[in-house]
Amino acid sequence: MIRILLAEDQNLLLGAIGQLLALEDDLDVVGRAADGDEARALIEQHRPDMVVSDIEMPGMTGLELAEWLAREHPEIRVVILTTFARPGYLRRALEAGVSGYLLKDTPAEKLADAIRRAQRGERVIAPELALTAFDAKDPLTMRERQVLRLAGEGISNAEMGRRLHLAEGTVRNYLSEAIGKLNADNRIEAWRIARDQGWL
Repeated sequence: MIRILLAEDQNLLLGAIGQLLALEDDLDVVGRAADGDEARALIEQHRPDMVVSDIEMPGMTGLELAEWLAREHPEIRVVILTTFARPGYLRRALEAGVSGYLLKDTPAEKLADAIRRAQRGERVIAPELALTAFDAKDPLTMRERQVLRLAGEGISNAEMGRRLHLAEGTVRNYLSEAIGKLNADNRIEAWRIARDQGWL
């Protein structure tokens, strides 16, 4: 029996995936989380064999969750299930050591099969994405990604500093570095470029 924790911020989809996987005799959904922070708490509680996670969620993203798992619980495998076919996302996911990266239009039986294969130690990537994995290298640091993500929400430097526990001048420096690396004219253009590449 493969014990699975699901992380997905769309409730309807979370319920549907859970019900589909529950139909499989060898798969057991032991927890469902609406965001990455809740997923982390449930992982500590249930210690599943595998986490099936979306990428874009409130709080901790699916990629940040995968990176945390690689550090703290490397025995727990991760399959990313997303709508985003962006090379930057796939590259970061692979660098975080995920076992699978599939799109949300994957048929249920293929998702179940991918989970089984990932549990056996295989790496399962949606065929249409496999060739794009290393098209574009992410130039941003973790902090630059964090400030750009907040910039995309229209948040001031001072508020970013409060949220990230950084001095306002440090936030300005990170934004300036990110804008320069992306050859953007301003923070919003930098956010758009990074988002479109899948680097956020």
